[in-house]
Amino acid sequence: MTRLARRALPVVVTVLAVVSATVLAACGGGGGSNTSGGSTSASTSQAKNGGTITLIGGVAPDSLDPGFGYTTQAAEPDWLSYTGLVTYAHKSGTAGSELIPGLATALPQASADGKTYTATMRKGLKFSNGTPVKASDFAYTVERALKIPWGGSGQFIAGNIVGAKAYAAKKASSISGIQTDDATGKITIHLTAPYGAFLNVLAFPSLGIVPSGTPMKNLPNNPPPGVGPYEIKNIVPNQSYKLVRNPNWGQGALNIPGIPAGHVDVNVKISSNVDANALSVVNNTNDVYDWADTIPGSLLPQINSQAKGRYQKKVMNSTYYVFMNTQEKPFNNQLARQAVVTGLNQNAMSRLSSGSLIPGCYFLPPGMVGHPTAPCPYGDPAKGGDIAKAKQLVQQSGMKGQPVTVWSQQRAPRQQWMTYYTSFLNQIGFKAKQKLIADASYFPTIGNLKGHPQTGFADWNQDFPNPIDFYLLVQSSSILPTNNENFGEVRDPQIDSQSKKLGEVPTNKLNTIASQWQSLDEYLAKKAYIGVFGYQTFPALISNRMSPNYVFHPLYGWDWSSFSLK
Repeated sequence: MTRLARRALPVVVTVLAVVSATVLAACGGGGGSNTSGGSTSASTSQAKNGGTITLIGGVAPDSLDPGFGYTTQAAEPDWLSYTGLVTYAHKSGTAGSELIPGLATALPQASADGKTYTATMRKGLKFSNGTPVKASDFAYTVERALKIPWGGSGQFIAGNIVGAKAYAAKKASSISGIQTDDATGKITIHLTAPYGAFLNVLAFPSLGIVPSGTPMKNLPNNPPPGVGPYEIKNIVPNQSYKLVRNPNWGQGALNIPGIPAGHVDVNVKISSNVDANALSVVNNTNDVYDWADTIPGSLLPQINSQAKGRYQKKVMNSTYYVFMNTQEKPFNNQLARQAVVTGLNQNAMSRLSSGSLIPGCYFLPPGMVGHPTAPCPYGDPAKGGDIAKAKQLVQQSGMKGQPVTVWSQQRAPRQQWMTYYTSFLNQIGFKAKQKLIADASYFPTIGNLKGHPQTGFADWNQDFPNPIDFYLLVQSSSILPTNNENFGEVRDPQIDSQSKKLGEVPTNKLNTIASQWQSLDEYLAKKAYIGVFGYQTFPALISNRMSPNYVFHPLYGWDWSSFSLK
């Protein structure tokens, strides 16, 4: 999933920078750590317009339809093709976390009690097919995201907007909490309770406005028209697609401050061979390497030698973990889950990805407000795990010998991580086997609730700089029949109630409740609901045709609208 940023306490950011610098030094350098990217804005007077570049990625988007897509590979193009009422500044680093008006004339205003938001749609807007944009298209877009459903719809929409839960349950024909006026452009949204990150919710690409009447189903190969500087074209499922510049962007009503027109068209190719992908960029046959893929360690010396000035490592708010199904044996037993957390060798897993992982045990990553400073409850993960203690816990749990299926993607190093994890589970007393799923269908597969997957790979890159975004993954309200994100099916009243309470605090006031988020994250770690195995660092690798003055966005990684040729 795609997500990122850093509206954190300065001391937290400093600690993360020091930790990441240490890890990167151990990896052999290669451009050094850079959390902000090549430039600070998406458009400069020196940028050259025209041409086409090629981005090569290891896995296809789960869907290019914004009403369904929920992976990093979907968010990057959808962000540029489907603008919502609110969006983010096209800037690197902390500045990219700033919310700015999108299709609304100004940021939506909250009432004094935080339960009503009002906005006005800009006049004269048109979708990429020429259809005029109406205020009522916003209500339709929200309803469609619930109907498909989008993976975040349970928590972010049904859990917040009045009448959305009834609509999702087919007990209402519309969402009663949304009123629109096409004549004036006015939009009013009523919430069930204050929700501090609601403006961030409105900025999701999944709430990028689509026309009323768009089919209420996932359209991965023929996504609906949108409003943005780009349009998605020429989709070949699981192989390629193209992002084409909107020739009308920046003119008339489509001249929206802060949302720049792109400089180049972007061809996107999909290949699961990340070794070949990286080499193709080093050798300049492709132009951009997908930041969500890991650079194979065997290639680092060659990259450091041949791609000087073209390769950097980025730190983003992300957590990589193994989910454990708390409703199914053996991980419905807390001692069995503790065994995993106690014995997992994070150093071994990091070596499988060329030292790309920063060790840790807490769900909230180091750059996020609320990341605990207390020692890990089941041992220091940097010390390599305690196998003897893990075996003892499995024995005590009564789950020794229980069969376990480990779900895994195929691409490196995720398959290798889960191969190690499977071996580890066998070592401590379970009977584990690995089940490989094609990369593009992995998350939809484990997100099908009927399958009740026991355990496997999962990751989360922040959607927005607020801990509530991560806690979507462990709230019972997030459990959906399809496109489920709470893979472990965690149902804990304390997590539900406390995260809901803390989630009412606006994102810009998070520092006032940082200690409460820390306490909740410590509680989650003690319950061993997930097995964190590290915080990932990410590669930024470009060809020598590319200008280095790109934006590396804190939420979406590459900002394709900033790409230009030399």
